[in-house]
Amino acid sequence: RRAAMAVLLLLVLVASAAQAHLVARSASALQPGVVRRPLGARCAAVLEGAPSSTAAERAAVAAEIDPGEVAGLRVLKYPHQLLRAPNEEVAAFDAELAELSRRMFRLMYASKGVGLAAPQVGINKRLLVFNPEGDEKAFRTEVVMVNPKIVARSEGTELDDEGCLSFPGFGAQVVRAKWVKVKAFNLKGNPFNKKYTGWDARIFQHEYDHLDGTLYVDRLTDEERQIVQTDLDRLVALHGPGGAV
Repeated sequence: RRAAMAVLLLLVLVASAAQAHLVARSASALQPGVVRRPLGARCAAVLEGAPSSTAAERAAVAAEIDPGEVAGLRVLKYPHQLLRAPNEEVAAFDAELAELSRRMFRLMYASKGVGLAAPQVGINKRLLVFNPEGDEKAFRTEVVMVNPKIVARSEGTELDDEGCLSFPGFGAQVVRAKWVKVKAFNLKGNPFNKKYTGWDARIFQHEYDHLDGTLYVDRLTDEERQIVQTDLDRLVALHGPGGAV
């Protein structure tokens, strides 16, 4: 009797394993070659554990948070049309501009982001803020750039994972220049020049794209686009068809 029960139990286990295998094969057949990527720090980041990651970069890698309205601002989600609208150069370097940058930082930190551009909060001006540390306590690494322009960039490129607060829930691999030279203005209207490399360069290029109405998904290969297409469709369904790529 014990032998019969053992045989019966073995048959049940084999049947369960076969069923699980069939389910797995069916699921993979639905989207051949499509693999969801881990989340990266928003707006621009590398994957945790990547060889080029610093401790600060790895600490920043986390799921984004949508805090709703913070300091009177809210992150616009794709496919909001203002993400594609033209962005005017800032003309007035006044207290209102400085206050806007502070509010953008507050929203960025609340969202667990490392960068934010004015179009992402519905203000179509050429203004961006970022902090490569992603930590409001590390205020000395905060960067505010008004009317920035790229004056030179490396021929060499790097492929790494990025995400965006306007595209919650997923990330994708994007090719960026290894370094960029930039000229911009500070909040007092004084011009300055800066060269960014590595992660700082990636964050800047991501935010700079926003000022030109370019979104990071525009830079994806066909393969990467296939990976995230379901996520893009989900955002369109949630937030409307306007501005869809």
